[in-house]
Amino acid sequence: MIVIRGFNYRIALMLAAFILMMVNLYLIYFWVPTEINLGVSQRIFYLHVPLAWIGMLSIILVALSSITYLMTGLKKWDDLAYSIAEIGVIFATLVLVTGVLWAKPVWGVWWTWDAKLSTTLILWFIFIGYLMIRAYSGKGTQGARFGAIIAVIGAVDAPIIYMASVWWRTAHPELNLGPLADETEAIANSRIYYTFLVSMVTFTVFYIYLLTERYSIKRSEVDLDELYQISS
Repeated sequence: MIVIRGFNYRIALMLAAFILMMVNLYLIYFWVPTEINLGVSQRIFYLHVPLAWIGMLSIILVALSSITYLMTGLKKWDDLAYSIAEIGVIFATLVLVTGVLWAKPVWGVWWTWDAKLSTTLILWFIFIGYLMIRAYSGKGTQGARFGAIIAVIGAVDAPIIYMASVWWRTAHPELNLGPLADETEAIANSRIYYTFLVSMVTFTVFYIYLLTERYSIKRSEVDLDELYQISS
């Protein structure tokens, strides 16, 4: 646990994530206006987009951490990659779940093989593939190498997901985040814009907290394995 002169960063992150989440939920369900065309279902937007952002960011971080481990040989980077993948697959799953819940009232179907949806599903399978390879390939650098290859493929898929609505005709809404996003409509309604920004910050802080906890547990697992090997 990280403690500097009595200040615990993990507890601070937990409290910050909790407070932000409470504020965020209030803004989503009580403060932001209901979108006229989409109705109440539009409130899923404030959950769906931050989840998608973190899902794409996670696979890129898995790839970077894996490559760093292979270059340096430091086990902590491999532990970080594995921890990110475990948290990332949860967010990727929630992206798909919130996506289908939003699609039904808007499009009239639970799922359509839209370019953005399909590439997001591919990302989910990449996360699952990474975790399966790491689980069944044994310990050591071999599993890390195979995992790094899968993570790099996922890192390539992430910008494709982002650009899908630009490169192909898609039923999915236009970009809401990033340098190519058109924020004019959102800015026109300050409540929508500010709630969206709070949602992005909230889920990012929550993600950092979860990752901090999972990485700490992963390092403890490694230490216990080393002690077991020494004792046996």
